[in-house]
Amino acid sequence: MSDPGLIDRFLEMMAAERGAARNTLLAYRTDLMLASEVLGGRLESAGQTDLARLSAEWATLAASTAARKASALRRFFAFLHEEGLRQDDPSAALPRPAQRRPLPKLLTRQEIDRIFAELADLTGKAAPSPLDLRLSALMELLYGSGLRATELVSLPRRALVSDRPFLILRGKGGRERLVPISDRARAAVARWSAHVPADALWLFPSGKSHLSRIRLYQLVKEIAAAAGIAPERVSPHVLRHAFATHLLEGGADLRALQTMLGHADIATTQIYTHVDSRRLVELVNARHPLVDLKRGAP
Repeated sequence: MSDPGLIDRFLEMMAAERGAARNTLLAYRTDLMLASEVLGGRLESAGQTDLARLSAEWATLAASTAARKASALRRFFAFLHEEGLRQDDPSAALPRPAQRRPLPKLLTRQEIDRIFAELADLTGKAAPSPLDLRLSALMELLYGSGLRATELVSLPRRALVSDRPFLILRGKGGRERLVPISDRARAAVARWSAHVPADALWLFPSGKSHLSRIRLYQLVKEIAAAAGIAPERVSPHVLRHAFATHLLEGGADLRALQTMLGHADIATTQIYTHVDSRRLVELVNARHPLVDLKRGAP
């Protein structure tokens, strides 16, 4: 079978058995097809020398990009081996670029307050614009529930029920999770919903589909600029990150946060734990069991 046919079979397996997200599958397809092109359509029979050649092609790429490409090829060759389509797995020749996962950008609570004060001004008018009501609902859900951009824009019209303080969401990798919805967010969504046609498929419709991720990014940056915050510092993911870090600073349990964010591995959640060191020192000084012994000492 040709490389494209094998790649299709591999991606079908990743979707059906691993629950890989659409964006992941698209990235894998691109990486595998490019590798096949470099090797003249012989990726399925590539040996360690061929993979060393690919590694050389990736020498100028960012470590994260090279790591992603290598990961795609490792999974592909493991699939071929498991399916009996190859007797060996040459992926040991692929590079393992050292990379440090950068900490996401952080907004302070004061900056979040400024954004929501700006929103309150827009929606507090006698006859607020429907687009301002939509923006308010979007921002309340981003910061109040930690939704991913794709999850947010593709919410069904009836996803939120007025008397239910949570929604069941199918997120990344097809995993379902329970997402708590604050009273503020439900109120903002209710105000916006009055302007959404009853027969609409999406909570945030746009044309024949729903609001695009790109438009969401633009809206988030526009409200940040209006609040006096540099737009390049703000994105939907930055607001999701603020949701996580501010909950942790307020005493949220890491496992509960993992569930709310929809992370399969708690190691992913731990990137959100850069609570300031002063607070951690205060916590140890106030709560450590030895503190009570010290207070009772003569």
